[in-house]
Amino acid sequence: MRRFLWATGGLLIIAAVIVSSQFNRFMTTPMSIPDGGIEFVIPAGSSFASVSNNLVTSGLLANDRWLRLYVRWHNMAGTIQAGEYLIEAGTTPTSLVEQFTNGTVRLYAFTIVEGWNFRELLAALHANDAVDATMTDEDWPALLESLGAEVTHPEGLFLPETYRFPRATSDKALLGQAYALMQTVLQEEWTDRGSDVPVQSAYEALVLASIVEKETARADERPKIAGVFARRLEQRMRLQTDPTVIYGIGPAFDGNLTRKHLRTDTPYNTYTRHGLPPTPIAMPGRAAISAALNPAGGNELYFVATGLGDGSHKFSATKAEHDAAVAEYLQRMRQKRRSGSKP
Repeated sequence: MRRFLWATGGLLIIAAVIVSSQFNRFMTTPMSIPDGGIEFVIPAGSSFASVSNNLVTSGLLANDRWLRLYVRWHNMAGTIQAGEYLIEAGTTPTSLVEQFTNGTVRLYAFTIVEGWNFRELLAALHANDAVDATMTDEDWPALLESLGAEVTHPEGLFLPETYRFPRATSDKALLGQAYALMQTVLQEEWTDRGSDVPVQSAYEALVLASIVEKETARADERPKIAGVFARRLEQRMRLQTDPTVIYGIGPAFDGNLTRKHLRTDTPYNTYTRHGLPPTPIAMPGRAAISAALNPAGGNELYFVATGLGDGSHKFSATKAEHDAAVAEYLQRMRQKRRSGSKP
C-alpha cells in the first residue's frame, strides 16, 4: 500500500508538473498576431466566456481552456472592460488579460490646427469617424457654460494640440480637454508675461495671439509681428490687419479682400476701429500666445509680405518705408504673374 501511495503521489506530481508547464507555456507564448496588430472589440456587457470564445473563433487562440482557468483562478472575469482594442504582435495571453482588465483600449488622434476658427474645428471633429458627433452650432453657448467659461463666444478657447482618445469619445468631451488645456497654457504664459505688454487680461492676450497666429506661420516672425501690434496699440494707432476684417465678414468671405471690405465697419474691422477686436479670430497655439505676451522690441510699426514664397515679411518703421515695401511686393507679384509662376 505504501509503495502504491508513493507511486500514485509521484504520478500526481509528474502530472502536476506537466500541467503547470503546459499552462505556463500557453500563458507566456506570444499569440498569432500579424506585425501590424489586429483590432478586437469587446461589446458592452460581454461575459468573459464570450470574449474568450471570440478569441478562438477569430483565430487568435487555438483554444481557451487555459485562459479561462487563469481568469477564474485570479477572479478577473468581472474586471474585463468593454472597448476597441489593438492587440499587437508579441502579445501573450497573460499580457492580453492585463490589457483587457486595465482597459488599455485603442486610441485615436485628433489634431487642432493653429489658426482654425471654431466652425472649422467642429467640422473637423465631425469628419473624424472615431468621434461621436453630438453638437451643432447652436450648442456652443451651452457647452461654454458647462465648461465654466466667462465668455459666450467659442473662438480661440481651444488649444491647438494633438489629442488621443478611445473610439466613440464625444465631440464635447474632446472640446472639454482642449478648453482645459488652453486655460492651463494661457495662465502659465500670462504669469510669465513680459513687464510691458499692451493687454490688460489673459483674454486680451488670447485675442492678440490669434491675430499673430493668422498673420504668420513663421516662428522667427511671431515676436516681431507681436511687437508691431504692441507698439501700434501703445500709440493708439489702428491695427489695420486684414485677418480681422476677413473674420468680421464671416463665412460669406469668398477669398477676395477688397477696398470696400476694408471700409465696411464691423466689430472686427481694425481699419475702422481702434484697439483689439472683441474676441479672438482663430485658435492660437502656445507659441503665438507667448509671442503676444513677450513682443520683440524695436521701432517697426508696419509689415507686409515679401512675396518670396517663404512666408516672410518686410518690417518698416515709417510709412514711407512701408509704402516702398508694398510697392516692391506688388512688383514682385506682377513679375511672377508674367512668368506664370505661383505667388
